[in-house]
Amino acid sequence: MSARGGAEGGRGRIEVGVRRAVDLDLDAPLPPSEPELLARIAAEIRELGPMTFARFMELALYDPDAGYYSGRAEADAARGPGRGGDFVTAPEGHPIFGWAIARDLEDAWGRLGRPNRFVVREHGAGSGALAFGILDGLRRSGSPLAEVIRYQAIEVGRSALDELDARLDAAGLARALEAPDGTPAAGAVIANELLDALPVHRVAGSDEGLLERFVTLDPAGELATTLATPSTTALRERLDAEAIDLHPGQEAEICLALDGWLEAALAPLERGLVVLIDYGRPASELYAPDRGPTLRAYHRHRVHADPLVGVGRQDLTTHVDLTAVERVAERLGLEPLGRTRQAAYLASLGIGDLLVGLQSEPGVDLERYLTAKSAVIRMLDPRATGGFAVLRFGRGLPREAGRPR
Repeated sequence: MSARGGAEGGRGRIEVGVRRAVDLDLDAPLPPSEPELLARIAAEIRELGPMTFARFMELALYDPDAGYYSGRAEADAARGPGRGGDFVTAPEGHPIFGWAIARDLEDAWGRLGRPNRFVVREHGAGSGALAFGILDGLRRSGSPLAEVIRYQAIEVGRSALDELDARLDAAGLARALEAPDGTPAAGAVIANELLDALPVHRVAGSDEGLLERFVTLDPAGELATTLATPSTTALRERLDAEAIDLHPGQEAEICLALDGWLEAALAPLERGLVVLIDYGRPASELYAPDRGPTLRAYHRHRVHADPLVGVGRQDLTTHVDLTAVERVAERLGLEPLGRTRQAAYLASLGIGDLLVGLQSEPGVDLERYLTAKSAVIRMLDPRATGGFAVLRFGRGLPREAGRPR
């Protein structure tokens, strides 16, 4: 969940590309690492030797006690998504994002014959901004889906789930929530800006073949990295399957965790729709020689490329290999419904009509309308989240006539 871009030191503006331009102090100090987490990482390296970056990223983001998303850092309201946090995602911009996606879910529900239980499982639900937008959108439109939808929010951070519960309860939407379970059901699987935060291995091309970058300790006991023989042949196999050959000195990231995550996420989906929204590129573009690594750290809307500072207190992300996602989906038997960009996806769902309709709603003054309009512009801007990839798949989803996607 990071942004592309960079800037020189000093005070200024940075076009964060995948989210929005923000004012920031580029010379502001980065946060210290979570001390207990840093100590555990160092102890594991001393005991087991150099650590794959995938293992380091897993601990930095998801350690249950001190990880960025799941530990004490996650309880800090100034961390994570939001204008006052570390990054801004489309659902936090305005609930109109969820209103539009609610239309896609309603269409899928109709294609399935309007079952009397439609389970939406949102992975990486965060504080519930997307859940609120979807459920509010169904209520606003008077959709009968609002009566049968069951929303399962899947999130590693307990405090985020508490915030989600409170948000939906205050809006009178909590009755649609239910605890996640593995019961097969018709419905949908949604993940917005989640795949980019799955742990990745860092690799590099060389004259001798593929190398892997490990996290280790320098003589002073500080975190450092080193190149060595890959920890698994699966890294070379992934690149071979995509016809990718890294040039000597070219560094990149490979997400092997994608396969297991997608398989687990889809297991309870009996039939229905899958919507994955994130920033990424097909393998041929992602691993182009002139592109370089996409690993970024994100703190207080500041983007930088040092993952070894602020451990547990900054977001770590990489661009998603869309080719790998589609290959796994095919292996799992999903039917591709098309790859597009967020701007085209939202336009096909009538987000413009939703915005126009907002003008005539009681209680909507000029300020509220302009806030929504500004958010929609960012959602459609190809330099911001409008450029995100949207991958849609079906499982047993009939191809009935409907709005073009």
